[in-house]
Amino acid sequence: MTSSGPRSSGVTIYEVAQRAGVSIATVSRAFSDGAKVAPATRDAVHAAARELRYVPAAAARALAVRRSRALGVVLPHIDGPYFAELLVGFELAASELGFSVVLALDTPHTGRPSTVLDMLGRVDGIAFMARSAAEDDTVREVAALRPTVSVARAHVEGADAFYAENRESARRLTAHLIDHGRTRIGFAGTPEPGSDIGRRYRGYLDAMTAAGLCPGRHHEITPVEASGTALAEQILAEPGDLDALVCGNDEIALAVVARLTRGGMSVPEDLAVTGWDDTITARYLTPGLTTVRQEVAQLGGLAARRLAARIDGEPAQEPVTVASTIVRRRSCGCPDPAPPTASPTKESS
Repeated sequence: MTSSGPRSSGVTIYEVAQRAGVSIATVSRAFSDGAKVAPATRDAVHAAARELRYVPAAAARALAVRRSRALGVVLPHIDGPYFAELLVGFELAASELGFSVVLALDTPHTGRPSTVLDMLGRVDGIAFMARSAAEDDTVREVAALRPTVSVARAHVEGADAFYAENRESARRLTAHLIDHGRTRIGFAGTPEPGSDIGRRYRGYLDAMTAAGLCPGRHHEITPVEASGTALAEQILAEPGDLDALVCGNDEIALAVVARLTRGGMSVPEDLAVTGWDDTITARYLTPGLTTVRQEVAQLGGLAARRLAARIDGEPAQEPVTVASTIVRRRSCGCPDPAPPTASPTKESS
C-alpha cells in the first residue's frame, strides 16, 4: 500500500500572530516556552493556532519526513488498572509492528493546548484514548494532518473509533439488580458525552425506565478511588437513600465497598454495589465485586494495528465495538463463583 503522506495546513507564524493580535516573537515564545508568556496571551495564541490549523515550525519540518516509525498516544492520565492495561495492549501491538510509542498526558484540568501539536512532528499517527484536554475539534484537526484513531470517546469524522460494549451490558447489569428486588438504584460516575461511562449511564437509565422505576440519586464523581471513598462517607452519613449503586468503574466501586464495610454497613445486604472492568482486586475483595469484564488490552491492540494500517494508506472505517461480559459475584446478592482449581501436576520419574 502507498502511504497517504504528511499533510500540512501551510499556515505561517505571521498569520497566527495577526489572528491573535500579537507579535511573531510572542507566538514563538508561546510554543517554545509558554511559562514566559502571560496565560491570557498564551491561550489566545493557541486558540488562533487551532483555528488556523497551524503547526509549529519544528513539527512542520518533521511532517515533511516520510516516516518516524512512532505512534502517538494521548491519555488523560495513567492512574488505575484500566489505562495501564489499555496502554500495554497498544504498546505490545505497536512493538510487533515495528513502531515505538510516544505518550502524552493531557489532563482535562491541567493539559496544555499545545500538547498535541508538540507531538505531531514526532509521530506517524495519533491515538486519542478516553476524554482528555483534547476536545473533539482538536481530534478533528489532527485527523486532517495525520492518521488518527480514538478509543472510548466520541467518534469524530476522519478518525477510526474503538469502543468496548457499554450500554447494553449496563442495561443488563442494572436489570439484574432489579431482579434481586432492588428498586432504589443510584449511579456513580460522570457521564461525559461520547464516553464509556456516558454509555453505561444510558444503559442504567434504559433498565430503570423499562422497569417503571425512577432513577435513584446520580452521584457525578470522577472515576478514581478518592471519589469513591468520599461517596461512601456520604452514604454512611445518610443511609437508606439507596438500596443499590451502579458504579462507573471498579475503582469507584472497590473504594465504596471497602469504606462502607469499615463503617459497619453490609454489602450487599444494606447496599448492593456493582463496578466495571473486572480488575484483579474485584475477585479478592470481600464480598467479591459484581462487575463487567472488557478486553481492554485487546482494545488497545486493535487501535495500534488500525493506526498502522491508516499510516499505510487504508481509509477510515466504521467504529469497532469489542464485547463485554457481566461477572456476577456476591456484592450484588449472588454467590461468589467457585475459585478456579489448579491443574494437577505430573511428578517426574
